Amino acid sequence: MTVTKTAAMAMLAGVLLAGCTSVPPDTFELSSPANVAVRGATRAQILIPEPTAIKTIDTDKIVIKTAPYAVQYLAKSQWSDRLPRMVQLRLLQAFENTGRIGAVGVPGQGLAIDYQLIMEIRRFEIDTAGAATARIDISVKALNDRNGTVRQTRVFSAAAPVTGSGNGAYVAALNRAFDEITGEIVTWTLGLI
Repeated sequence: MTVTKTAAMAMLAGVLLAGCTSVPPDTFELSSPANVAVRGATRAQILIPEPTAIKTIDTDKIVIKTAPYAVQYLAKSQWSDRLPRMVQLRLLQAFENTGRIGAVGVPGQGLAIDYQLIMEIRRFEIDTAGAATARIDISVKALNDRNGTVRQTRVFSAAAPVTGSGNGAYVAALNRAFDEITGEIVTWTLGLI
């Protein structure tokens, strides 16, 4: 069976046209809390390196856990950037929004660093094994950049139930949990240094 040149071109045009009609995924981002209630203030300068994470989290895909060891991604959805980068920048904004810190930045901004917040994103997912719930765990080390010692380490955890349906409801629950955990990290850090 031979395929004529016209038939081959028609098949190629059909494949290309099918690719053009695919709907792009919904793109979401996290917000940083605007009002974190903190008591202390510091003139210290903090560096926030990009958090580490395993490959399933270090992506622009939104993680869904349907069972303890099963990883899926939210269909037709994506983050606006890789998750660790977004967490880094939103945490920076949360510190700046307090107005109670000398300076905060990311590597390459030329700050005279007093402390670094070394983070590992351990969990950032929607758990659907029971009632759908957003779950986030982030380990944070407050590193004294002047002498290289870790001042303190803490694992922060937050959860928020998914209310409503659809991808937007899942992301809204993740955002609520992220607001909570970000507020706790900022308050803890400013109280520590």
